Amino acid sequence: MLKYIGKRVLYMVFVFFIMSLVMFFLYNLIPGDPARAELEPMKSKLKPEQYQMRYEQLREQMGLDDPIIVKYGKWIGGVVQGDFGNSVRYKKPVIEIVKAPMGNTIFINIFAVVLALGISIPLGIICAVKRNSVFDNTVQVLTIVGYSLPVFIITLVGIFLFSVTLGWFPVSGMNTPNFKGTGLAFLLDRMHYLTLPLIVMTIGSLGGMTRYVRAAMIESLRMDYIRTARAKGLKEKVVIYSHAWRNALLPVITLIIGWFISIFSGSLVIEEMFNLNGMGKFYMDALRNQDYNVALAVQMFYMVVALVGNLIIDLSYGFVDPRVRVNR
Repeated sequence: MLKYIGKRVLYMVFVFFIMSLVMFFLYNLIPGDPARAELEPMKSKLKPEQYQMRYEQLREQMGLDDPIIVKYGKWIGGVVQGDFGNSVRYKKPVIEIVKAPMGNTIFINIFAVVLALGISIPLGIICAVKRNSVFDNTVQVLTIVGYSLPVFIITLVGIFLFSVTLGWFPVSGMNTPNFKGTGLAFLLDRMHYLTLPLIVMTIGSLGGMTRYVRAAMIESLRMDYIRTARAKGLKEKVVIYSHAWRNALLPVITLIIGWFISIFSGSLVIEEMFNLNGMGKFYMDALRNQDYNVALAVQMFYMVVALVGNLIIDLSYGFVDPRVRVNR
């Protein structure tokens, strides 16, 4: 197993470098002159010869005249050491300004995933056990509706219902403007602002996950060993939660981790619509302002999340089902 993990980690490193190379080349193909953009506000204060001299110095300082492979070598060398370059917009190292939105995105997504799983897994199991009952049919209709609606429609409905009509939650932002509280007061104020985005993200995820858990459980409950377990007189709870659910867990794990990976990119819509300071909004702002060092750093973050998520999927098979445990 350790040998397999070692191979997978080497594979991840290889893919990371290939993808970083592709992304770096693509971003460098985008038209623009960062040196001129940085110097432009000072143009009126400089004489033409001073402007030209400062411009050439800045290009040399930024390495804009280097061959692209040399630029990549310098950039990836810095990335390996935790240096993603400087932000053109914020005039600070990227690693400093990316911490806050990254923390917010991770918090929002983990909270939403745990909340959605806590609802969808029991709901899917109950629907499978009570298949074709009134409860099951009602849930199926609701999940189809939820599954069919785009996230931005759910967001608009949520804002209209909970913010405009009922006035329970703010429309946008992460905290009350000029809020001075700390500790628990700060956390409560933030959760007040994040409750509606979390509700929207959870509702948007419930439909697909509940239907998948239900289908996996129905398939598992049809197996011969389930009939054998019942014939042996085992309690129904043991049959469902110990035998059937364990067998249904394998395909569900793939979906859960794949869903967890995709929800990071999916939160971009939520962050934009609720004006949350997360990685999605941060990325869009970076693109609008041609702040490509920031955009590349965000891309690297999503890439690492995807690679680690796929590794966890592969390893989780062995832990859940000994039949697929890898020994070489």
